[in-house]
Amino acid sequence: MNTNRLQDLGHAQRDRMAYIELRLWFVGEIRRQDLATRFGIQTAAATRDLGLYKELAPANIEYDGSSKTYIIGRAFNPMFDFPAERVLTWLAEGFGDGEPVRSRTGITCDIPNKLGQPDLSTLAGITRAISHKCPVRIKYQSVRSGQSEREIVPFALLDTGLRWHTRAFDRKSGEFRDFVLTRIQEPVVLKDSQVGAHERPDQDIQWTRIVELELVPHPDQKRPEITLQDYGMRDGVLKMNLRAATAGYVLRKWSVDCSPDHSLCGPEYRLWLRDHLALYGVKNALLAPGYRSPDPIQAVDKAN
Repeated sequence: MNTNRLQDLGHAQRDRMAYIELRLWFVGEIRRQDLATRFGIQTAAATRDLGLYKELAPANIEYDGSSKTYIIGRAFNPMFDFPAERVLTWLAEGFGDGEPVRSRTGITCDIPNKLGQPDLSTLAGITRAISHKCPVRIKYQSVRSGQSEREIVPFALLDTGLRWHTRAFDRKSGEFRDFVLTRIQEPVVLKDSQVGAHERPDQDIQWTRIVELELVPHPDQKRPEITLQDYGMRDGVLKMNLRAATAGYVLRKWSVDCSPDHSLCGPEYRLWLRDHLALYGVKNALLAPGYRSPDPIQAVDKAN
């Protein structure tokens, strides 16, 4: 790996090298057209950049002649030091995929880091499995059952506001579940393993179901008009459509009082879920502050 030569490159070319590395590491592949489209360059220039990356880090990239795609090398070792939160932003929102640099705007914007960031090698294994729509073998630390080896079929990343999860079909339990990224170890992408029809995202009822929620200012606060203004409410209501699989996380993050009688006290509870029955059948609803299920047998899944 020729890191000295990397330092001698101009900023624009270093950005393209960083983008190539991001695609290889977290998607597992890159095509000339990906590079050309992202930076507005000709495919011939993209070919030269890919050739340069191979010169700089020959173990990181291989060419698959059958698909005419550049793929991650078996002895991949990143040249760039990517902060975890920046990679997650790139994966979630698709921007800022050049070389890691500080803001060039001159405007201070301080965003607190999460307490737990996933290991990038672990994250890369999960995102490559998502990209290739294939299973991944992992070691997982569960609160209830300790460490176990599992095969999961991940299809999405989920930011709960406190930590990052991957939504996946778990072959051990035969269910769709959320797996905390920081509890995953030693992911091995199983590119040649088939995915069953029942393991695909469209079979995940909690993921495909959309719940319609209406949030209103908490009835016990003295100045509801401030809440109306802060949240841009129309006609006194903030309407949200959420995946059932994410609803409990969102309501907890926003400290929404989900008790049927708005009984939670405290300055953090500025919002109230007007109809708690809207959460009926949502598996993670018991994560929502104050929620009480009308179904006595409903319980939150604590396997993770």
